[in-house]
Amino acid sequence: MPVLRGVACAAGGRTWEDDLSIDSRLERSTEEDVPAGAPEAGERPRRRRVAARAATGAAFLLVLAALVTPAEFARLGLGAFARIPIEGVVGVALILVVPARARRYAAGTAGAVLGLLLVLKVLDIGFDAVLVRPFDLVLDWPLLGPAVEFVKESSGQAGAVAAVVLAVALAVGVVVLTALSTLRLSRVAVRHTRSAAWAAGVLGTVWIACAVLGAQFVHGLPVASRSAAVLAYDHARQVRTSLNDRKEFEKAAAVDGFRNTPPDKLLTGLRGKDVVLAFVESYGRSAVESPRYAPQVGAVLDQGTQRLRKAGFSARSGWLTSSTAGGGSWLAHATLLSGLWVNNQQRYRALVNSDRLTLNGAFHRADSRTVALMPAITRAWPEASFYGYDKVYDDRNLGYRGPRFSFATMPDQYTLSTLQRTELAKKDRAPVMAETALVSSHAPWASIPRPVPWDQVGDGSVFNGMGKGYDAPWPQAGRIRDEYRKSIEYTLNTLVSYVETYGNKDSVLVFLGDHQPAPLITGPGASRDVPITIVAKDPAVLDRISGWGWQDGLRPGRSTPVWPMSAFRDRFLTAFGG
Repeated sequence: MPVLRGVACAAGGRTWEDDLSIDSRLERSTEEDVPAGAPEAGERPRRRRVAARAATGAAFLLVLAALVTPAEFARLGLGAFARIPIEGVVGVALILVVPARARRYAAGTAGAVLGLLLVLKVLDIGFDAVLVRPFDLVLDWPLLGPAVEFVKESSGQAGAVAAVVLAVALAVGVVVLTALSTLRLSRVAVRHTRSAAWAAGVLGTVWIACAVLGAQFVHGLPVASRSAAVLAYDHARQVRTSLNDRKEFEKAAAVDGFRNTPPDKLLTGLRGKDVVLAFVESYGRSAVESPRYAPQVGAVLDQGTQRLRKAGFSARSGWLTSSTAGGGSWLAHATLLSGLWVNNQQRYRALVNSDRLTLNGAFHRADSRTVALMPAITRAWPEASFYGYDKVYDDRNLGYRGPRFSFATMPDQYTLSTLQRTELAKKDRAPVMAETALVSSHAPWASIPRPVPWDQVGDGSVFNGMGKGYDAPWPQAGRIRDEYRKSIEYTLNTLVSYVETYGNKDSVLVFLGDHQPAPLITGPGASRDVPITIVAKDPAVLDRISGWGWQDGLRPGRSTPVWPMSAFRDRFLTAFGG
């Protein structure tokens, strides 16, 4: 320890006493200025010392938090801070040996970088809580726009502006405060060289011992922490990967075995059929298998299987691994329809500006009328032309006259009823391929409609009095999972009832989840798998997929094969092709 002190003193050309902090000098000058025997003699210096120590303690806690706070939402807790950050130990050692003139710049720069890492951790925590992945420094900035729009819809323009200003101010404030904190701690370390060197040596030794033993107070969080360095390394590597992502995607998109398939060879096994492809919001594997949801959701699926069988329909179900989780439904839709892995906004934009053959486009080539029913679309949707729809129904032209149900602009029952009334009930028409997004099971699950007789749906005014509007509060923490389960049950029952009511020998229903819900619903460590089911009355339809190994009925089995969602387009076109 004396060696460290001697090296630092020699390198700086002066003694440690020359580096006393402003706080120390103020305390000393105050003591000298106050006359002995004055009424408050000694009181003001004591207050200054207490304030200085409190500021030092706060600086220490901020730097510790920046170093050891986990970037995963599920691991946040007091136990996560009971760790030894090797970056802090090394930082103290470097401060004690760096030349005095460079010390301030080194400490300030290190603090600013640490502050930026803390801001990045906060982004990672937020993305992990919602999308079950860390923030991408290259590709995720466009997603902040929809976040601001969500706040605007919930709290108005003023609320959105205030949220943006507050977020920017907090980010800048964190960086500045962290830099000031490291400067303060470096001055304290210099004033107490021997104690700082001793502490760094002891903590470094304990860190090595804990690393060798694998000591943990919290599962997955070693006491011997190096999380700040790992975070910086992981994001640097991610930046390099993301910068090359567009080229990788274009390379994958260039390979398309169905691009030049003649129309008369496409989907020959579904000629004359009306095919409805329905994405069920947040319908993931957890809804089918988690003990919290499986008893009720499983009962709905099993009862639905029996109801459809009684009506003459059969079903087979499997699993797909979605390209997203917690949100980003449009990425999952694009993945399934294009046969490409679309897991970020850059890939999505590249896809919709390409000539890739989509599943909708294949039906269009095969002389089906292709339509989309997207109740959550509330403005112009230019990428609709990429998918090859003949008609798009959205919130502006679906004709709904009922209330909103939290996020959902209308109940799923109304969406399906409109499909039947405007497209499938027509006579002397071409076969229809309809894609729809059913959003009654979208977060925050604060308002779920009640089913009504199909012949009473009308323009949706029958639902008046059931909805709570967009600004409906989130359910209480103890009820949110129950509300999620109920919303899934509602949509599944609605689909079964729709087929019972309107299905015929030429009806084919394909329904699947777009992604798993957020970890708040699934719990930590959930897969990205979603169920998919094909329902048909004509046995020849399901015979075409007999080799897929899917489970009979509406509920896939635990051992049913799992495919990437991007594999579905090619398998489907192959099974039903010429």
